[in-house]
Amino acid sequence: MSDATYRLPGLDGPVEIRVDRWGLAHIRAGTVLDAFRAQGFNAARDRLWQLDLWRKRGLGLLAADFGPGYLAQDRAARLFLYRGDMAAEWAAYGPQDTQAIVTAFVDGVNAYVGLTESRPDALPPEFALTDTRPARWQADDVVRIRSHGLIRNVLSEVARARVLARAPSREEGLAADDLRKRISPPHDPVVPDGLGAADWPDDLLDDFRLATAAVGFSPERSAASRDEAWAWSKVDAHGAVTRGKRAEAREPAEGSNNWVVGPSRTATGRPILASDPHRVYLQPSLRYAVHLTAPGLDVIGAGEPALPGISIGHNGHAAFSLTIAPMDQEDLFVCETDPADPDRYRYGDGWDRIVRVPETIPVRGGPDATVMLAFTRHGPVIREDAGRAFALRTVWSEPGAAAYLGSLAYLGATTPDRFGEALRHWSAPSVNQLYADVTGRIAWFMAGRAPVRPAHDGLLPVPGDGRYDWAGFHDPATLPRSIDPESGWLATANAMNLPPDFPADDRKVGFEWAEPWRDRRIRAVLGGQTRHSLADSRALQGDEVSEPALRLAELVRAMPAGADPDVASAQALLAAFDGGLHPDSPAAAFIEVFWVRHLRPALLAAFVPDVPTRRLLPPGDTQSLIERLESGLDSAACDGLLTETLGAAFRDCLDRMGADPMGRLRPDAEAAGEQQRHEAEADASAPPFAEGGGRDADMAALPESPAGWSWGRLHQALFAHPLTALRPHPGWDVGPLPVGGSAASVMHAEYRTDTFRLTHGASFRMVVDVGNWDKSVFINVPGQSGDPGSRHYADLAPVWGRQDHVPMLYGRAAVDAATETIITLSPGPG
Repeated sequence: MSDATYRLPGLDGPVEIRVDRWGLAHIRAGTVLDAFRAQGFNAARDRLWQLDLWRKRGLGLLAADFGPGYLAQDRAARLFLYRGDMAAEWAAYGPQDTQAIVTAFVDGVNAYVGLTESRPDALPPEFALTDTRPARWQADDVVRIRSHGLIRNVLSEVARARVLARAPSREEGLAADDLRKRISPPHDPVVPDGLGAADWPDDLLDDFRLATAAVGFSPERSAASRDEAWAWSKVDAHGAVTRGKRAEAREPAEGSNNWVVGPSRTATGRPILASDPHRVYLQPSLRYAVHLTAPGLDVIGAGEPALPGISIGHNGHAAFSLTIAPMDQEDLFVCETDPADPDRYRYGDGWDRIVRVPETIPVRGGPDATVMLAFTRHGPVIREDAGRAFALRTVWSEPGAAAYLGSLAYLGATTPDRFGEALRHWSAPSVNQLYADVTGRIAWFMAGRAPVRPAHDGLLPVPGDGRYDWAGFHDPATLPRSIDPESGWLATANAMNLPPDFPADDRKVGFEWAEPWRDRRIRAVLGGQTRHSLADSRALQGDEVSEPALRLAELVRAMPAGADPDVASAQALLAAFDGGLHPDSPAAAFIEVFWVRHLRPALLAAFVPDVPTRRLLPPGDTQSLIERLESGLDSAACDGLLTETLGAAFRDCLDRMGADPMGRLRPDAEAAGEQQRHEAEADASAPPFAEGGGRDADMAALPESPAGWSWGRLHQALFAHPLTALRPHPGWDVGPLPVGGSAASVMHAEYRTDTFRLTHGASFRMVVDVGNWDKSVFINVPGQSGDPGSRHYADLAPVWGRQDHVPMLYGRAAVDAATETIITLSPGPG
């Protein structure tokens, strides 16, 4: 979009939007509410298809646009809408007028939607492709939608209950479950009286998984008839809605890193704050960066495109960032229903009534569908079966739990105390918040609504008869924090970070954390530096070292020399491996194939012979599995297991990548290797971006897939447009880009084990030079815009691919010098 002027109803005065050369919009307004109105307009300008899809998914309105194949997902989403008092909801976010801010924001979105009605060229092409139109928003839509927010741990609760139900003894069950998910700090789980999971239905969690699934498209789903509608109710292991066989549900692998280094330990003499939230990779990106300036407001950073404000960034005095702190914010309650009246369930000495709510869902191409939703005092009923109603208690049903909206309360914070006070209004997701300001102060706060559980610990489902009810929420002031620590730095990476003196067994805020690898590596690096620089933070965000990979290599190096030439070749390949999962590394490719495709499944089979139980454990807890491998087997058994899987993994790599690094080529692998090389060349030669759109010429310089054995040949990022599966369109998918790292490295790069394609990681990264703001940098992959015709749709992808950043300019002079487009918004009718 070139320089332009538009009218935006409701503005108090003119607003200027300056879009810099990296696609970051700097919004300058005369009032705070005008800044939020313009933010909504600008978000719709760049992300209208994404915003519209987000709203329709959250409100359960997909079938109206896309047909009967989306009915089951719509019904599931409606189960988790906020249904409480709206006055309490708006008041829960803090002293600022959240309702006025959100109203201004959606007014801006709606103004752009109105613009598309008179200016068809302003409408993103996805609407024409699907023959749909964007809808107008209500302010309530923003806060009622909850099912996109990250809370936990019902999936793990149910898996643990099923593992224990199959075990010959409690001890054996807990030992098997430790291979699925490590409990930390050490804790003996409470097994509720009367809990029996042996006959729970297989589809128990289908509605929950549907409600939290992304919107997917396929010709089959789009063509589904009314009779086929409810078949589209399963979710596979990768989070895709399908009509096929469901996969075992597991907690998502989403997390983040952040750290702050105080002035006594930096080369600048000022604090340095770094943030790289890890979420599912999407096209467009989940995050959107923006700069909002008005009297009393001057913030820059990233937030969710559908929300006003930012949650990660700085305000010209203080910088802030967040990672997930895995508090347990949900529980499954199993309610016994009355055989004589299934609308009643046992509670206390009597019976409570299930509330049945009929809802109407519009369906494209046919009459509306009427569905029935059910609720208990615990929350929505996700399944009824054999005299039981399974109800989910979650913070989503509480006022103030719209994900990330609590960030509005801290945008103006200028001291650690004020920042901590603002976090009293933060509910979801539960987070580790870091803070740094120009006076040199740094702080860490754990924030989120943490249930009080007097009779259980949240690690297993519980009966819904009242004995295990929540008793409110912990006072936010009792959650851990650290202000100006003696160490001079702070870091979090989703790992267990409750202080040693925190009463974990009493407060029971959570016992399931991310594995420790990223946290250990960050602490080792920061702890060894006395003059940390901006370049050091940027490098650490791209750090590819994997402790599990290094420990596996050390076990292989300790083995006797292999007699099998494939085993000997594998040993030679790992002889000098240092744990770095670099994209050009043959050893990195081998060690990851070896672990995820061969050794890890073999370990699960060795330690858990019962096949139905073993199906509940993948992917498995890497820490638990490696510790068992290192100390739970005698040397002969360990060497035998390693020998068997090393040879199999080496032959697997020959099949996948052809000629091995030692110069050998198996005859039966030659054809397969040649075919894969042709496929890689075809992928590399396909145009990664659409023709036209005014994109930078250097965008064609995406890294090609490496030849031969290398981790980057297997491990690649493809930012796939949601509509590609329905109707491929040249240039809408971005990539593939060869990438290093893994889920265990600081550069979190989670991947599918069947294709090795990335699924989760840091799509947004930021490093802030606190006080010298124009030296701050960021990256948002694949680009700031969600419009395939925009030059900012994919311009940041190659920068991200080489682990680099672009400037996050803040000062007026620097922004003006980097401006490429000026959009002026004027008061008046649109």
